[in-house]
Amino acid sequence: MAPQRTGTTSPAPGATSPAPGAAPPAPVLPVLGGKKSSYRERVADALRAALIAGELRPGQVYSAPALAARFGVSATPVREAMLDLAKEGLVDTVPNKGFRVTAVTEKQLDEYTQIRSLIEIPTTVALARTADPVSLEALRPAAREIVAAAAAGDLIAYVEADTRFHLGLLALAGNAHLVEVVGDLRKRSRLYGLTALVEAGRLLASAQEHLELLDALLDRDEDAVRTVMTRHLGHVRGQWAAHG
Repeated sequence: MAPQRTGTTSPAPGATSPAPGAAPPAPVLPVLGGKKSSYRERVADALRAALIAGELRPGQVYSAPALAARFGVSATPVREAMLDLAKEGLVDTVPNKGFRVTAVTEKQLDEYTQIRSLIEIPTTVALARTADPVSLEALRPAAREIVAAAAAGDLIAYVEADTRFHLGLLALAGNAHLVEVVGDLRKRSRLYGLTALVEAGRLLASAQEHLELLDALLDRDEDAVRTVMTRHLGHVRGQWAAHG
């Protein structure tokens, strides 16, 4: 599930109503990470992607019926999914009104990025020695989806494909708990700077780093893998997560 995808000028889902007589198209619910999910889990995935991309803004209250109308689904799975996000600390419940997106401080973003760097850089470098080339090539479609979404300015699709790529790559290390930890850190991040990168024409260059990383892994070039991953995570903190 994804909100109406019309580039960076779209209003935040649930924050405004569509023009009279113009119902938003019913989106297709994504299946993140290639997993089989319940409908409720897929709704939660889409809401989480909208939140990470900054489509749902901190401090703003969103009602389940308004989000459901915007997303083209019924209110019940949206309400249940938002309760799941509340358990994760991503939103707070507001009695009789809906759900308020929690804010993330600069210190928290620094901490999340530091932990991700400590985990992801050495793990990915090690994959240059151990990963099966066929398994690496299987990630290329997701990398291309990231590039296509960046070119289209589709932030929700960008986040969905980026999640599939990075968690799929880490899964090749064979440590499920590591993937879970990084997945949780990604959920808690906020990529408010994505819109600014699109407007500045820089998101596409960041997106292409995923293809560059795959090529370095397939070349078994550990130094190149380390360089790309370090630069990539620097973008996450230095640009994508910037408030404004």
